Amino acid sequence: MLGVVDWNMKFLYVLPGWEGSASDSRVLRDSMRTNRQDAFAVPHERYYLADAGYTNGPRFLAPFRSTWFHLKEWASSQLQPQMAKELYNLRHSRARNVVERTFGLWKKKWSILRTQSFFDIKDQVHVSIGFSIRCLTE
Repeated sequence: MLGVVDWNMKFLYVLPGWEGSASDSRVLRDSMRTNRQDAFAVPHERYYLADAGYTNGPRFLAPFRSTWFHLKEWASSQLQPQMAKELYNLRHSRARNVVERTFGLWKKKWSILRTQSFFDIKDQVHVSIGFSIRCLTE
């Protein structure tokens, strides 16, 4: 499932139906196909943060590879960023923490999201769409 979250921890876009083994980039490309009725479009002059599973691309900002960026690493080391890439990755990680907290809250609220599902994929998509509609309207 692909989920796009804003700063207020609200889902802006959800694309269910992909298996967990699908690459993040493949799911994102599928969500942005122009022939999709529910295509995800990044508004002009806007940027979205993406995790390390993605690459930098038009209007998507991913962290620098091979550079520290996890908050736990920074907190445990008591080090300050030594170069621009480290500072960028630190701030990127702090901002992306909103996404992690949002998904965590939804998993806490609905236990069905916490574990692997053994339902048919079509049923899983229907459940995800129901959650998506609820998320987008709350």
